[in-house]
Amino acid sequence: MAYIDCVVDTQPMAQEIDSVSNHIKGTTAAVVGMQAAVIKAEEEASNHVCENVNRGFYTLIHSQISQKIAKLKSEVDSHLMQLNQQRKQLLAIKSRMERDYNMISARYLKLFNGLNQNLQQRVFELDKPTIEFAVKDVDKITNRTRLLPGAVPVVQLESLEMSQRILASNIKYRGLSVINSMKRFLRDMYAQKRLTDQILLPEQTSVEHAALAIPVIICESNYDKHDNRRLDIVVAQTGLSTEARVRIQSTIGEMVGSLPWSAGEAPGAEICSEFNRCLAASEASQRVKEMATRLFMIHGYQTVKTR
Repeated sequence: MAYIDCVVDTQPMAQEIDSVSNHIKGTTAAVVGMQAAVIKAEEEASNHVCENVNRGFYTLIHSQISQKIAKLKSEVDSHLMQLNQQRKQLLAIKSRMERDYNMISARYLKLFNGLNQNLQQRVFELDKPTIEFAVKDVDKITNRTRLLPGAVPVVQLESLEMSQRILASNIKYRGLSVINSMKRFLRDMYAQKRLTDQILLPEQTSVEHAALAIPVIICESNYDKHDNRRLDIVVAQTGLSTEARVRIQSTIGEMVGSLPWSAGEAPGAEICSEFNRCLAASEASQRVKEMATRLFMIHGYQTVKTR
């Protein structure tokens, strides 16, 4: 194999490669700039989309809230107008009832006054001399002690002494009446105080734990054909707070199955009377009242055995 030794000039190729390197650097700078521009454009686009979405969401919520406010405002205005109309109607009914009441009361007052006058006149006509004596002469006789002192300067000494005695006796009689009235008042006050002392406690005690007897009604009812039962516990409404009533009902509801039940006595006359009164005041039909009466008569009740 032949060996040829020659010299090749690489200067043009180096220049070309150098120019290619410069172009690559420019392309790299352009790509980096384009990437930065793309990232900035994407960021601006995402911000624009987010702003539009947020603006649209807030606009939608604001529109819905405005619609609800307008709807509720219209309902409130309609209810207010209706209440004002009802108020005007009630005021008109009230004024009409007041006028009717005044007219009827004036009519009946005039009627009863006329009846009273007619009856008074008829009663007076039954025994006219006695009535005239009781109405006219008795007043003069009763007021003689008041009228007599005015005649003192023109009467004799005996009449003056007699009138003074009558006046003194009248004063004593009235004083006795006052004393008797005070006596009755003090006696009534003492009786009332004694009754109050019997009813009220002698002093306020600070007892933290005490036993109280609270009446409770336990009612078990069957309200359908599938033998489903309902338990109602009724506690007295007076003297107890809401929390105490709830605690009593819950406690009895837990131990109602273990209570020792026994057949009670027949309902007393007072219970029967109260049942008849409630039944008469009820607005139920006659058939329901008859069925309630029949159930009340044939069914008894049970009470808890006391130890």
